[in-house]
Amino acid sequence: MIDQDAYAEVARAAVERLITTQRDAIAEAGRLVADALTAGGVLQAYGTGHSRAVALELVGRAGGLIPANQLAIRDLVYYGDAKPADILDPLLERESGVAERIWALADIRPADVFVIASNSGGNTAVVEMVQLAQSRGHRVIAITSVDHATTAQRSPSLAELADVVIDNGAPWGDAAVPLPEGDRFGPLSGLTGVLAANLLVAEVVGRQMAAGTPSLVYRSANTPGGYERNAEILRQYGGRVRLGDA
Repeated sequence: MIDQDAYAEVARAAVERLITTQRDAIAEAGRLVADALTAGGVLQAYGTGHSRAVALELVGRAGGLIPANQLAIRDLVYYGDAKPADILDPLLERESGVAERIWALADIRPADVFVIASNSGGNTAVVEMVQLAQSRGHRVIAITSVDHATTAQRSPSLAELADVVIDNGAPWGDAAVPLPEGDRFGPLSGLTGVLAANLLVAEVVGRQMAAGTPSLVYRSANTPGGYERNAEILRQYGGRVRLGDA
């Protein structure tokens, strides 16, 4: 029977699988991020398509890390000279040169670490961002579907290139619940990607506490003094941390 329980069953299994199988990868990713932040770096979160939601989960939200900046195709309009119509093509993420244009608009410094989210991991704007980061000495953490990368056989892929790979457990094509006519519904990459992002934050905060380092996390702007306190910390990062989404 196709109903909400059909998706709930696969979603529950995917969450449990990520929590139990990705602990080591998330711990190593947490070490890289904690070390970068201790060195004065910023977490650079990047994703295209629906994976922007995973990157956004790491940036500018209550309970999340303050030294975290989102890189996105929309930056070409927000901070560059592109017109909104220029970025409406859904195939733009497959074009060479997009990542370099995004990079040029950001204040990226040597200590920064990258978290790149992409379910397929094979689109050019993702692959080139990994290559740009690594060529400049940055470490790259992937949140991606290893199954999709393996099945699609697109090389190179995010899963092949990243220093640490967190497998979101989504199947090839993302949708997980089969329909009688052969299609599928019920994507998993957003659900497990956001979970992976927050498990990563938890690992970073834990390492900072163990080292006696203050954990710079956002307070809700909708609590007394929250906005002012966040703004005070953000000032030390200047334009390195941009909060582009209202």
